[in-house]
Amino acid sequence: MIRRRRIKVLVVDDSAIVRKILTDAISAEDDLEVVGTAPDPFIARDKILALKPDVLTLDIEMPRMDGITFLKKLMQHHPMPVIVISSLAQASCQVTLEALRIGAVEVLAKPGGPYSVGDLTSELAVKIRAATAARLDRSNAPPAAAPIEPIHEHVPTPEMVIAIGASTGGTEAIEQVLTRLPACSPGILITQHIPPVFSRAFAERLNRNCRLEVREACDGDVVKPGLALVAPGNVHMLLRRDPTGYRAQIKDGPRVCYQRPSVDVMFSSVAEAAGARSIGVLLTGMGSDGAQGMLRMKRAGAPTIAQDEATSVVFGMPREAIRLGAVDRVLPLSAIPSAIVRYVNRRAGATLPSSAAT
Repeated sequence: MIRRRRIKVLVVDDSAIVRKILTDAISAEDDLEVVGTAPDPFIARDKILALKPDVLTLDIEMPRMDGITFLKKLMQHHPMPVIVISSLAQASCQVTLEALRIGAVEVLAKPGGPYSVGDLTSELAVKIRAATAARLDRSNAPPAAAPIEPIHEHVPTPEMVIAIGASTGGTEAIEQVLTRLPACSPGILITQHIPPVFSRAFAERLNRNCRLEVREACDGDVVKPGLALVAPGNVHMLLRRDPTGYRAQIKDGPRVCYQRPSVDVMFSSVAEAAGARSIGVLLTGMGSDGAQGMLRMKRAGAPTIAQDEATSVVFGMPREAIRLGAVDRVLPLSAIPSAIVRYVNRRAGATLPSSAAT
């Protein structure tokens, strides 16, 4: 029997306790091994050259050089998959999102508050495997984005919902989509695999950069035009319809496809509540979350879009949806916003009275 080479991990954190927690969790997996640890970036630099790890776990707040400065240097001179493991402090969350923009592929929260040691260790191996599959050779200069046509002024947007799901690489992909959508877009639900507290910081960053209003969802929030709701970390977000319209439902529950929040849970609820009045978008990510839910959306009459392999950090989730026959169109990231708007206008044109359509 041929034994597969184990994934080599270097753990970088100034806390000896955290280094031990991470080392024990990683070493418990048959396909992973810790080849070394480092308390600061200077020691990490030497160990990267000597030990040639496949993946680096990186703390943000460290002595002698902070994690962001080190990450910038690493991505410039020795790019490799990096998982940021950060505290839950609000300032740290914002810096961690900057790390994802610079080139880190995943984020995990250090234990504290709602996030336990068990949460960290249960997700760590999955994140490391996802990181090894990440594409680091994608161009930093994205292709020219397709022009966005205006949303038709008579679009019945209160009756429409856009559902977007993503995982590894998704924070940047979602931002690229949302920043190009018009302010009058139909209500949007977003499920990104991200820990608690980081989801709020992510929504706040999107809100600063988008024409749409973006915020972390609360149970009972009205889903309405011009508003995008981000699923909070560690809970599921669903769409429900009542006599007044659409509302977001936030609920606990078991992990689905190893994830909470789960894209499958969101997509399946959108298929049931909105059916053909919805649009499904599945972006970069590891695993299969979202594929079954997107298939339900397509069978309910919703147009469905998946990000292509060339522009995905990890093509796992889109690939699984394509394999199931759940995807109508496979597009580069830059073409997805205009495709969403065309679907919105097409749906509007099919429902407008003839006088309004002219």
